[in-house]
Amino acid sequence: MKETDMASAAEQMAANLSWGAFGKATDLRNRILFTIGLLIVYRLGTYIPVPGIDAGALAKMMEKLSGGVTGMLQMFTGGALGRMSVFALGIMPYISASIIVQLLTAMVPQLEQLKKEGEQGRKKINQYTRYGTVLLATVQAYGMAVSLEHGNLTHDPGWFFRIGVVVTIVGGTMFLMWLGEQITARGIGNGTSLIIFVGIVANIPHAIAQFLSLGREGTLSPVVIVGVIILVVVVIAFVVFMERALRKIHIQYPRRQVGMKVYDGSSSNLPIKVNPAGVIPAIFASSLLLLPTTISTFSGDQRNAVLSTILAYLSPGQPLHMLFYALMIVFFSYFYTANVSFKSDEVADNLKNQGGFIPGIRPGKKTEDYLDYVVARVLVIGSAYLVAVCLLPEFLHYDFSLPFYFGGTSVLIVVSVTMDTIQQIQSHLLAHQYEGLIEKSQLRGKKRGSARKAPALR
Repeated sequence: MKETDMASAAEQMAANLSWGAFGKATDLRNRILFTIGLLIVYRLGTYIPVPGIDAGALAKMMEKLSGGVTGMLQMFTGGALGRMSVFALGIMPYISASIIVQLLTAMVPQLEQLKKEGEQGRKKINQYTRYGTVLLATVQAYGMAVSLEHGNLTHDPGWFFRIGVVVTIVGGTMFLMWLGEQITARGIGNGTSLIIFVGIVANIPHAIAQFLSLGREGTLSPVVIVGVIILVVVVIAFVVFMERALRKIHIQYPRRQVGMKVYDGSSSNLPIKVNPAGVIPAIFASSLLLLPTTISTFSGDQRNAVLSTILAYLSPGQPLHMLFYALMIVFFSYFYTANVSFKSDEVADNLKNQGGFIPGIRPGKKTEDYLDYVVARVLVIGSAYLVAVCLLPEFLHYDFSLPFYFGGTSVLIVVSVTMDTIQQIQSHLLAHQYEGLIEKSQLRGKKRGSARKAPALR
């Protein structure tokens, strides 16, 4: 069967997916229930407060710091920061540690060699990432403890309080990291992205109520409210379109002979997504921008000139913040694509081993160079799309005081994670259908074999 026939058969099977097929896929159902269960545990944890916090004073302070850096941290932690819960740092230290380790892997020869050692090397790199997560979470948690003391948000300040905050918050971050790994391995979707996704979605009803209350108070006119709703719908449609956009490269397979049989040459397409890195560049860029300011978020101490300057220039809405945000999105789009999502050297080697080639391009190094050339130019569109989606709504946020949950980053995360999770569910359903077809064919083969052997038994 040719590649095109196989593709059409797969598309036909995907179109025939139904709730009946979902009900029969026991493994998929268990994975979904497992994922939902762990995400519920995460949401419950965002309501468990750190001991020693003055809840009343904290609530008043959060009302004053509802925008800027605090608004973004609230979005990425699912509201846990505002309640100063055990998950106050969220999954962001783990993401920051992953960024640092991946950057070091590209620059340090020893780590690059580990990356090439396969499964064992990957486990060691993951271990280094966990150590980095503990270190970053410890520094940030200690900074938050000191900041809470300076802001008079504690009942009994001192070293006992600081140690308690550090142990509690670092433990919560490591538990979240473990939850994300378990969801990725035994559930559906990317665990880290789903944790951020659930945190954003859980606070969307409150953001909508806050947005509509601005209209009731007369702060926003009905025209602006309708315009924002239309804009959100247009941005969602644009994200869906760009996430499904592909650049197809024609692949040719020559005629080959296996034993006495000759197989005709076939052709297929190598799909390259316009945005191969997905939502990762936006998350990475946001986490790096938030990293230097997390420590001073609750600080009432203005004596530190360095932290005050960072907050002044890198706060959301500031020109320098937007410039760095755009540059980091572009950088991580190229970096993550080249090192994780689309490795042109591995793709070129796989094509060469399978006998496939791009018409007019020699297999091997020439194919790798051509793939790099195509991906680099496709990413110009992909990275520009990410920058536009992430930055455009920020202007509206500061012009109309919209909640952060209407921003481009949150819309991008919600739409991208939803599409990725649905795609994985469809893949599991297709695999289940294929397994069912194979089992049926084997049963038919056994029945035919037994029918043929029946006359010989007489």
